Amino acid sequence: MSEQKIALITGVSGFIAKHVVLRFLQAGWVVRGTLRSLERAQEVRQALAPHLTDAALANLSFTKADLTSDDGWAEAARGATVLVHTASPFPLEQPKDPAYLINPAVQGTLRALRFAYAAGIRRAVLTSSIIAVYDEGKRGIQNESHWCDLNAAGTTAYAKSKTLAERAAWDFVKTAPDLALTCINPGLVLGQPLDRHVGTSLKLVKRVLGGRDPMVPMLGFACVDVRDVAEMHLRAAEQPETAGKRYLASAGTMTMPQMAGLLKSAHPERRIATKVAPKLVLRLLALFDPAIKGVLPMIGRLPEVSNARAKAEMGMQFTTPVDALTASADWLLAQGEV
Repeated sequence: MSEQKIALITGVSGFIAKHVVLRFLQAGWVVRGTLRSLERAQEVRQALAPHLTDAALANLSFTKADLTSDDGWAEAARGATVLVHTASPFPLEQPKDPAYLINPAVQGTLRALRFAYAAGIRRAVLTSSIIAVYDEGKRGIQNESHWCDLNAAGTTAYAKSKTLAERAAWDFVKTAPDLALTCINPGLVLGQPLDRHVGTSLKLVKRVLGGRDPMVPMLGFACVDVRDVAEMHLRAAEQPETAGKRYLASAGTMTMPQMAGLLKSAHPERRIATKVAPKLVLRLLALFDPAIKGVLPMIGRLPEVSNARAKAEMGMQFTTPVDALTASADWLLAQGEV
């Protein structure tokens, strides 16, 4: 390698982030990963080790940096050639105070970009979310030109945090025009984790597999496999023509009743609910279950989004939602998680 490629990847203990780190190391990059606590460094290393050569794993190092503090960021960014900012809170339940999510998401994004730019990094890839794109008030298929309506009644704290964080990143680029930014906007991220620290999206699959609820809500999700999300981050970093653009990471839409039906067919011995819950019932359940309360505004809405840009410009060939869901369920069952 004539010039060493060093990726500063934030929040590397996350479900998506571990896959992003793996893909960069497989492609020959040197990776410096940030963690809030270096006590989790061994966890990350152990998760990646079975999938890498010793030489590739040796290209991974860790540094301590927190989204809420300036401490450690200058050292973390020094000498890196690209920033890949994946770190952001993603709860299954919505917090009582939206600032709990919004502040670290927005300020953390700006902090990472600011220190990266000061260190001479001129290439950045941000993990945003499809929720920052999808405007529930609009009809038809939506794409990268759309934005979440922050003022809509059903906009959750999480949606606001991801939308405001991404907008803050694009605003930052206006003040630093030589910084090339690409945003990846994943839908519901499914697929196999690299270790037992599962993401919030897999907790949703776990909830269905475990038969926790007598009925399932009519919720629709734009779904994507975690390996495809990781691949898109790598391609964004390596393809200069992706700079200044957003890319939707979605392989297609599935509803929770469809998910439940597929899982029930594959595992008829399990007590998996497939009956659709009336909204009135959900309103009652929401009084006792914060997770249900958090999704009430989205009941009955089916997101329709286009992945045409990712296919045309990145050459992405997505894993189907069914295969991604199956991989999630198979892993959860094999690990005894349900």
